Amino acid sequence: QVQLVESGGGSVQTGGSLRLSCAASGSTYNTNCMGWFRQAPGQEREGVATIYSGGEYYADSVKGRFTISQDNAKNTVYLQMNSLKPEDTALYHCAAESDLKLCATVRSAAYRYSYGGQGTQVTVSS
Repeated sequence: QVQLVESGGGSVQTGGSLRLSCAASGSTYNTNCMGWFRQAPGQEREGVATIYSGGEYYADSVKGRFTISQDNAKNTVYLQMNSLKPEDTALYHCAAESDLKLCATVRSAAYRYSYGGQGTQVTVSS
């Protein structure tokens, strides 16, 4: 089992920045990729970004504004979010997966990754 704990959410104004962190513990050796997805009230989950040995992938809605990175020594993945917009408001979840075939598809982070965290709230006001 892999446990994921997110932190770093908060409330910012349009154009502001936040950095989310996700600390992984447990059987992390089983995971090949990490990712982030978000869900706003009344909306479907949206894959935001994924990272693995083959690179980083982003949803079109965040490309150029968000950056995913990881620190393997700390078993932590980050999501740097710049130029935030009100439509970025959502509960952001970290996810992890062992199946390499799912690593390059951002949408998979939202629906198919095996492990997910409880989430951290991001609110962007206009």
